[in-house]
Amino acid sequence: MIYLDYQATTPLAPEVREEMLRWLDGPGGRGYGNPHSIHRLGRQADAAVEVARDRIAALFPPGGRVIFTSGATEAINLAMRGCEPGREGAGVAISAIEHSAVFETAQALPGDCTVLPVGPAGIVDPQVPLPDGLGLLAVMQVNNEIGTIQPVAELYARARQAGALFLCDAVQAAGKLPVAEADMIAISAHKFHGPKGIGALWLRDGVDIRPQATGGGQEHGLRSGTLSPALCAGMGVAAQIALQRMEQDAAHVAALWDRARELFADWQLNGNAQQRYRGNLNLRRDGLDVARLMSDARQLCFSAGSACASQSNRPSRILGAIGLVAEQARASIRLGFGRYTTAAELEAAADLLNSAASQQG
Repeated sequence: MIYLDYQATTPLAPEVREEMLRWLDGPGGRGYGNPHSIHRLGRQADAAVEVARDRIAALFPPGGRVIFTSGATEAINLAMRGCEPGREGAGVAISAIEHSAVFETAQALPGDCTVLPVGPAGIVDPQVPLPDGLGLLAVMQVNNEIGTIQPVAELYARARQAGALFLCDAVQAAGKLPVAEADMIAISAHKFHGPKGIGALWLRDGVDIRPQATGGGQEHGLRSGTLSPALCAGMGVAAQIALQRMEQDAAHVAALWDRARELFADWQLNGNAQQRYRGNLNLRRDGLDVARLMSDARQLCFSAGSACASQSNRPSRILGAIGLVAEQARASIRLGFGRYTTAAELEAAADLLNSAASQQG
């Protein structure tokens, strides 16, 4: 089996697994304490959580705090529904290529929602007109389907000028690129070789939000519920390793990208070729039956789009936003690679995909 679906999830780093096991010990071990208890086991668990929080905070700009969540979707909902614009019905603006966690939450908020267009390259114009009365602007750093990098710094500056808060979905950027400046930032551990089921919301100092679930008042009163020391510790180690390896991983991914572009020279690239994260290769081939391709190349793990929308059978909203018609969107695939992908695996996958696609005529 060759795994080429790194945008959906990344393989767990072995160092992360080792750290997590330390906090999963049963009786006789030390890992089962509740981090919110005040006895010795509880204090040990709490210390592990706080070490992890510090490691994860290093991914973000200075001057903020990390709130643990179950993942980026919860972090995004907590930010958008909990901030003042989300509560009071001020205008919200989002890009047309936002993840559904942002897109659908924005539609559910009480104020007007403006969808900012992108061009054929899949990038928001940094000078795009913003609506009057804007309270919240949300633009992702790296798109999950086509990998394009958005001009987040410029858009954040414009949000500040407009007196609006800025939310950045940095799920596909964290651990791979320096995370952009924002007021609120959402990330998920399993996108940078950490465990599933945990993420974080970063809040800039001075940004206040309201909790969306009541209960025990954990996480500074913003997110009630008992934290898992194993998940927190695993995410912390994943963040630490990602920062240590960022240049090395980027160089490896860039080399794989260059080779992949040679191997798939007959395919058309979706999205900008330069302003993108190069571990994301979204390709199309006119007339391609992707369902048949997946069946013929079942020993490969790859995607026809976002894993979150894989059951809908609808053409990709993201590919539609960059101008592709439904037939072109349905003839597109996404290959994702990263730290543990080898050149030999990529070449073997290309042989299978090119051969299977050619047999379709």
